[in-house]
Amino acid sequence: MAKVLIVEDDQVIAEAMARHLTAAGHEPKIVAKGEQGLAALRYEPPDVLVLDLMLPQRDGWSVIEFARANGIGTPIVVVSARGTEHDRVHALEIGADDYLVKPFSMKELVARVKAAVRRGVRAQDAPRGDAIDIEELRIDPREVQAFVEGSSAELTPTEFKLLYTLALEQGRVVTRDELLQRIWGRRQTHRDRTVDVFVRRLRDKIDKRAPRHTFIQTRYGVGYKLDPQLK
Repeated sequence: MAKVLIVEDDQVIAEAMARHLTAAGHEPKIVAKGEQGLAALRYEPPDVLVLDLMLPQRDGWSVIEFARANGIGTPIVVVSARGTEHDRVHALEIGADDYLVKPFSMKELVARVKAAVRRGVRAQDAPRGDAIDIEELRIDPREVQAFVEGSSAELTPTEFKLLYTLALEQGRVVTRDELLQRIWGRRQTHRDRTVDVFVRRLRDKIDKRAPRHTFIQTRYGVGYKLDPQLK
């Protein structure tokens, strides 16, 4: 059973989500305001946060930014009527893990939450063998973290999962669709930039900090691979 915090000011939608999540074996909690959601996220940490963007007191954008700036790595699934590509990409760039546009299927919500729980649990439990050392990069599954020249890259659980997946396939190009299925539990759809956004975040946290190498390489039109190359 996973604890799911729902921050949604539309009572009808919130209660519908809670019913379906309960039926799927989860333990949902509903709050209607951004400040309440942030307090619950900090002091009663859930396994997954389901977050609307347009909220009273503090909007969902601010909740995501505050959480990530303060080292809160809880998987965040955004649910919003704002469905433009700009909104979806921006939410992912500032730290969301997934994005559903209203109206959406409750079955799809349950599947997305299940995938987010799986990513979070794997990252926390992580009985996964030895650290992987590649030049000045160390990827440690026991710590659920990567280190560049000994300093933490401060990866979220989903960022770590993506990096670790690429590291296990070091030198092989992993397609976007394969990464979406293995990490987010879904197939790629038209104009889905989730993988690209998370790769950009990894490059900001790892490639830009590494003094001698870049690590995440692009095979244009196909996917990505972990392969150290001198700067």
